Amino acid sequence: MTPPRPTTIVYAPRLSKKLGVDLVLASETLQYTGSFKFRAAYNVASNVKQAHIITASSGNFGQAIAYACSLFKKRCTVVMPAGAPKIKVDAVREYGAEVDLVDVKKKSRLERLAELARQFPDAYVASPYDDPLVIEGNAGLANELFALGLDLDFIIAPIGGGGLTSGLVKAVERSGKKIQVLAAEPTLANDAAESFRAGHIVSQEDESATIADGARMLRLGDRNWEILSHGLAGVIEVSEEQIMEGVRLLFALANLKAEPTGALALGAVLAEPARFKGKRVCCVISGGNADPALYARLVESI
Repeated sequence: MTPPRPTTIVYAPRLSKKLGVDLVLASETLQYTGSFKFRAAYNVASNVKQAHIITASSGNFGQAIAYACSLFKKRCTVVMPAGAPKIKVDAVREYGAEVDLVDVKKKSRLERLAELARQFPDAYVASPYDDPLVIEGNAGLANELFALGLDLDFIIAPIGGGGLTSGLVKAVERSGKKIQVLAAEPTLANDAAESFRAGHIVSQEDESATIADGARMLRLGDRNWEILSHGLAGVIEVSEEQIMEGVRLLFALANLKAEPTGALALGAVLAEPARFKGKRVCCVISGGNADPALYARLVESI
């Protein structure tokens, strides 16, 4: 089979100098299917007994589970927003999955997923984030960082449903290392930040229009909140301009193509520069599946 690739470690001295941060980039852009989601998807597909897996995804987990299911000869159905980037919808189909498009203004992805679960009672319903197999698969990324002997003060990663940050927190807790894990979240989709302020899960009424489409979640997962509420060092809210600037800086100063969600961690450094001044910071660049037209518009202004 095809297990996840090791993360790509990028040292970008020009970017570090510009930000005043000892920066390490853990880039998942070269992971199978173009994002960290393959780690979780592989762990799911390789461990569940069901021959049919259904899920809801804005794109990256959909691609990952579609490919993982193809490796294990399993059927896959992915509920996606009708407005998801075409490049992601096409990729899910090319990996062999069935795509079920839903107008999220009329019905949420989770509502449609629940309908499919009733339609296919023998299928395994895989959450892209709120699933023990997903969380454990994502923990592998931090384990790789530890194996490299990186002496880190912070690990910053994007947050949507909380699957990636939950895996990172669990791995750090098991290691006994004194590393703070921080979540980077779009200000326009700040349910995680609101949850931490309230002390309980806060849901958004509808999906945000943030450019970081991978973070357009209504709420954190229950399992994720259980882990993050006591293990996450905090949530940094990132403006749309800071997300876009993150994309541009990764392109110009690190030679990395990142989708907007993938640039959230760097956007967090831009949002709170004093917090990270002189610190050893690992930014998880979670994926590179950018819509070509959008990406061109973002980087042409450099």
